[in-house]
Amino acid sequence: MTVSQFATRLHAAIQSKRTPALVGLDPRLDWIPPDVMAHARDLHTDPTAQAAAAFEEFCVRLIDVVAPLVPAVKPQAAFFEELGPDGCLALARVIRYARNAGLIVICDAKRGDIGTTAEAYARAYLAGSDPQAAPWHADALTVNPYLGRDTLEPFVKVANERGAGIYVLVKTSNPGSASFQDRQADGQKIYRHVAQVVEDLASQTAESGYGCVGAVVGATYPQELAELRAAMPHAPLLVPGYGSQGGAAADVAAAFSPEGLGALINNSRGINFAYRAAPYAEQFGARQWEAATEAATRRMIADLSEFTSAGQL
Repeated sequence: MTVSQFATRLHAAIQSKRTPALVGLDPRLDWIPPDVMAHARDLHTDPTAQAAAAFEEFCVRLIDVVAPLVPAVKPQAAFFEELGPDGCLALARVIRYARNAGLIVICDAKRGDIGTTAEAYARAYLAGSDPQAAPWHADALTVNPYLGRDTLEPFVKVANERGAGIYVLVKTSNPGSASFQDRQADGQKIYRHVAQVVEDLASQTAESGYGCVGAVVGATYPQELAELRAAMPHAPLLVPGYGSQGGAAADVAAAFSPEGLGALINNSRGINFAYRAAPYAEQFGARQWEAATEAATRRMIADLSEFTSAGQL
């Protein structure tokens, strides 16, 4: 099987859907729509099995709604892993379902370790262009760089072999990111040191301008986002923090090339649970949660198109 590089596949998907919108899949038990929970309780008596079944059904139905609209989804592994083996099996099935729906799947697991352990994580998650090449079936994986450059290299090796991608945490969207990432070392902030490593690894694997190594940079720090886009021209960006965390479309404009490529903008809660918040709660309510999800997704797409170069897609 011919290996198609991650950045090439990613940008083809973005251009096909004409949007860089990324939908995070973040199932939260206390927010799952009542009809989904009721069905899970009909199927199982064990609470953990009920939760896993609810998460799987909820995410599958989300995928059905957003697959015609967006190029990619990002399941958050922690919500599934909290449920133990039942949750992990549900996550694997959700990823496989999304791949079968034609979506790029970024597994948000933030893995990181040394040597052969890092390579084992990579081989477990990174299927790349062939969904059957890894047990978790993912196109890409979020990676923690805290242990150093040599711990990223096994991920890069596997990603390059399989046409997969990794997204390295560089400047994250949470308020406390500054406590580590903004500390000074050798005349510049820690996140700039990480960005230099990401750019070096990305440039070594670049095809059509971008490599298989990307960076996570938060929408909640628009000045740093612009700075880091310039510092990592070969790295595709994954930008969390849009919507519920306070980031706006104008805040992420610097992430893109003039053609509207080079970044995915993530929205999780604002789409997953749109039915719980204005204006969708009154318009749709819990019984029409899928319609609320579709409306919120279309609104995000229009927002990015209006205020960023994604309008050029």
